[in-house]
Amino acid sequence: MQYKLDIQTSEQAQMVDITPRIRELLSKAGVSEGVLLVYCPHTTAGVTINENADPNVVRDLLNRLQEMVPFKHPADRHAEGNSAAHLKASMMGFSQLIPINMGRLMLGTWQGIYLCEFDGPRRRTCYIQIHSQATV
Repeated sequence: MQYKLDIQTSEQAQMVDITPRIRELLSKAGVSEGVLLVYCPHTTAGVTINENADPNVVRDLLNRLQEMVPFKHPADRHAEGNSAAHLKASMMGFSQLIPINMGRLMLGTWQGIYLCEFDGPRRRTCYIQIHSQATV
């Protein structure tokens, strides 16, 4: 089963918690055992799993990424001026694979799934594939 999530970001750099929307898709799919793939087909946005209980964690992550990879760097040669966004997206990765057990995502207590925007605001897409595992 494949689904498409459209996400509108509102800032240049932002982490959007998409966990509730993915849980809703999983519930509708009715899969009890298997895996769920989240894939982001953009070069300046990625997907990660991290803490979703304290919003300061997301703020700190974005601040540290900005310190490590400033948006504009004098050595950047890419004409669009968004090389930092490409690098940050590559650092986060473009997909996450999450086991499903008893109809639930096997995320840790404090974990959430995030779309990571690094060149916004933009309209982004994530594809969700849910693979059911036959139970014996």
